[in-house]
Amino acid sequence: MKRKHRVRPAASGRDQRSVTLWGRHAVTAAIANANRSIEVLYCTPASEAGIRALAGAAGRPEPLVLAARDLADRVPENAVHQGLVAVARPLAQPDPMDLIDGSAQVFVVLDQITDPQNAGAVLRSAAAFGAAGLIMQDRHSPPIDGIMAKAASGALEHVPVVLVTNLARTLDRMKRHGVWCIGLSGSAAAAFTDLGFDGPVALVLGAEGPGLRRLTQDRCDAMVRLPTNARFPTLNISNAAAIALYEFRRQTAPCTA
Repeated sequence: MKRKHRVRPAASGRDQRSVTLWGRHAVTAAIANANRSIEVLYCTPASEAGIRALAGAAGRPEPLVLAARDLADRVPENAVHQGLVAVARPLAQPDPMDLIDGSAQVFVVLDQITDPQNAGAVLRSAAAFGAAGLIMQDRHSPPIDGIMAKAASGALEHVPVVLVTNLARTLDRMKRHGVWCIGLSGSAAAAFTDLGFDGPVALVLGAEGPGLRRLTQDRCDAMVRLPTNARFPTLNISNAAAIALYEFRRQTAPCTA
């Protein structure tokens, strides 16, 4: 049985407004998420039958049908809406400590990742490998909006995303709750694959280039690197997160055929 946790409103005023979601995966996942309040649904004629049935089964508002060009006016320029748009309320955010249950959980902590595409791609990997939550500082992080939701391909509805005021203090709190905080850095001496896992872990990743801030590094129990080619050691942040999440799950919950 899933543990119940306290929730709080979004951490900053920017997230109190309704958000616009677009794209097939993002919108259908939002419709299916009982914790997401949907205000308005829009669709093109080509998408009407499927989305009307899905919305009706979930008790959502009936979709308003618009021509594709009119639907495009309701999303950012060049956004690929795939015939579906939803206006929804932001998801409530749990306290990160309420997500910790002492099992072999994995959390992803992003330190000053400002690109919503990167954050969304990390979130998609977090959902694929069963992460318990994604944590970011409320400053120097992307808004939790339609751009992130589209990049996450529906994962925003599956993994709690929590914005915190102070990342270093949050890591300290997590450590007091038994979470092992592991920072990733290409310059670390130890390899990530040398570690063994049997309890909750936070994977802490920094922005490409500058990496983790010194204060964040100081809060990590260990700094490790991924075993990349020494002649070309760099990875996109979302790829690095996916590899680390896979290795954690390989050790703690191997897939069975």
